[in-house]
Amino acid sequence: MFGGNSNWRGPVWMPINFMIIKSLETYNHFYGDSFKVEFPTRSGNWITLGEAARLLAERVSSIFLPDELGNRPCHGGDVLYANDPHWKNLVLFNEYFHGETGKGLGASHQTGWTALVAELLANDI
Repeated sequence: MFGGNSNWRGPVWMPINFMIIKSLETYNHFYGDSFKVEFPTRSGNWITLGEAARLLAERVSSIFLPDELGNRPCHGGDVLYANDPHWKNLVLFNEYFHGETGKGLGASHQTGWTALVAELLANDI
């Protein structure tokens, strides 16, 4: 029933991640330093909800940021996007992303919800 190219297991969906990050930020305003969570799970590292939101935002945003070779995980290793001057600054806002590699999947014109990453990037992560 689930698995593979499923909407319920594995893929990274920008709106869900965005809502989680914003919720953690909101709860952090209420709880502040008085409430901490283990992040990542079973790591022994306890952080505030605000720090968890920032770390999650960094992880989600990293899908779109180039590495030292110019490759962006959202492009799935396609060297055209990393090397060709006509394509290297094109960032596709896919419908969802592979849970392990960050490769963009589904429709590549989801500016309605995937563009939410612009707010995460603008928050100086």
